[in-house]
Amino acid sequence: QVQLVESGGGLVQAGDSLRLSCAASGGTFSSYAMGWFRQVPGKEREFAAAMTWSGGATLYADSVKGRFTISRDNAKNTVYLQLNSLKPEDTAVYYCAAALRTWPLSPRSRSYDYWGQGTQVTVSS
Repeated sequence: QVQLVESGGGLVQAGDSLRLSCAASGGTFSSYAMGWFRQVPGKEREFAAAMTWSGGATLYADSVKGRFTISRDNAKNTVYLQLNSLKPEDTAVYYCAAALRTWPLSPRSRSYDYWGQGTQVTVSS
């Protein structure tokens, strides 16, 4: 059983940056593909980014491509999401997730087996 704990969210202004972290425990972190999703109240969870266990491949949603960067440190059992050039529409709860099936990378939430509790990102205009 993998436990995921996100941190790093907060209130920022449009154009600012944040780095989210997701610490994993209870499993072999390097065996999982990792993803980041986000959700606003009343809407479905939306894919943001994913990365293979080796970090050799990534996948991004069009809405964040060029602004967000996913990375991971397997030695620290941590995956990161760097959020740059933030916009008010990026406001959401951000979740990290781990997938036992590591390839191909998937933008579908049902492809992920473990989820964190989320961290709030609020971007003011």
